[in-house]
Amino acid sequence: MYIIVVGGGKVGFYLSRQLLAEGHEILVIEKDARKCEGMCEELGNVVMYGDGCEAQTLDDAGTARADMLIAVTGDDEDNLVACQVAKHKFNVPRTLARINNPKNEGIFKKLGIDFTVNSTDLILEHIEAEVPSHPLVHLLTLPLGNLEIVQVKIPKDGQVVGKLLKDIVLPPDSILSLVISKDKGPQVPGADTMLSPGDEVVAVTKVENEEALRNTLISVRG
Repeated sequence: MYIIVVGGGKVGFYLSRQLLAEGHEILVIEKDARKCEGMCEELGNVVMYGDGCEAQTLDDAGTARADMLIAVTGDDEDNLVACQVAKHKFNVPRTLARINNPKNEGIFKKLGIDFTVNSTDLILEHIEAEVPSHPLVHLLTLPLGNLEIVQVKIPKDGQVVGKLLKDIVLPPDSILSLVISKDKGPQVPGADTMLSPGDEVVAVTKVENEEALRNTLISVRG
């Protein structure tokens, strides 16, 4: 597989080294000359000096034959532009972008980026594994439809405790698909399902509605 990596920082370096070890053909594009020199010493002749956001640079890199482009610079805008140029000008079948600001994830999805990696969410997921009290965990982001699946823990003094689902106003395009209760176990909820403290709720929602869904389900009584 031919993979182009845009960004030669620490993430790009370690990712590229691993991809090489797995036998992939790769090319790293980096616009900092010093980083290019350092990566060449470590990885060999797989580093190209240039701006991965520019069509000419991507053309010189043979992007038209690439199987995948991964943009992992420290700038969300650069990652978005690199992926868009690769997909729309060179028809790269798969693009992946690193997102530094979680608020930008919805924009990336709307503009057709196939996959995103949100480092903030990854850290929160690991925190949840060690500290189960964290109220919301991302389970999966769906490339199509700008949807994501999240898991929410209902707090003991939450406003939705004791309410039936039919009486809870959810954000648009949001569905509660599973309720895991300590007493009843997992169940597919219906209109008359009542939420209890400590219930784990699995929901499907639009990326842009995640914050509203979180506020609805974990807000506590004043």
